[in-house]
Amino acid sequence: MISLQKLLGKDDKFFNLLEASAEEGRASAHALRRLLEKPINPSSLEELSQSRRKDKAIRQEITEQILKTFVTTLEREDIEQLSNALYKVPKTIEKFAERFLICAPHLGKTDFKRQVALLEKATDEMLSMVKQLRQGAHLEKIKEENVKLQKLEGEADKLILDLLRDLYSGKHTDIEVIALKELYEILEKVIDRCRDAGNVVTHIVLKHS
Repeated sequence: MISLQKLLGKDDKFFNLLEASAEEGRASAHALRRLLEKPINPSSLEELSQSRRKDKAIRQEITEQILKTFVTTLEREDIEQLSNALYKVPKTIEKFAERFLICAPHLGKTDFKRQVALLEKATDEMLSMVKQLRQGAHLEKIKEENVKLQKLEGEADKLILDLLRDLYSGKHTDIEVIALKELYEILEKVIDRCRDAGNVVTHIVLKHS
């Protein structure tokens, strides 16, 4: 079992910051669902931008605290690597939202419900894994949760293949094909970012188990 009190010291500020970062990733996924349900509501995009800004500030705070706190070089890299992986989730979600709003008039009745449902599950798993670090994560439990993340990524990969097959069927306009292909790929990338964060957590637990 990992003891991250030894890794991060008695002060739990790193736990708080990493968990807050993972929370912003999950909040971004929920905000994206609301945006897609009501794309004419600009407040949803502001929610996404706010989550990304908050997460950027959290990442900067983690970097500053690393410089002030005694940890080994390897441990410092682990913390920073996880922080960077977590930040990429709301950042990539915001990128999708911006592109979606630009392309929305040309997308017809296309919806992204299946992708967003997978994304919300992935951010939930990611947050759960990060929270376990504070408690002293068990390697087998973390491995189980990471397998769930890998399965969600696999489902996302299969889904995009089905969507691309439909996209190239000839029933879509050229502009729809260009726009939707990019949007599908960005959403797939967000789930990949969640997987990356899960892999970092697993690596940390494995190294200290």
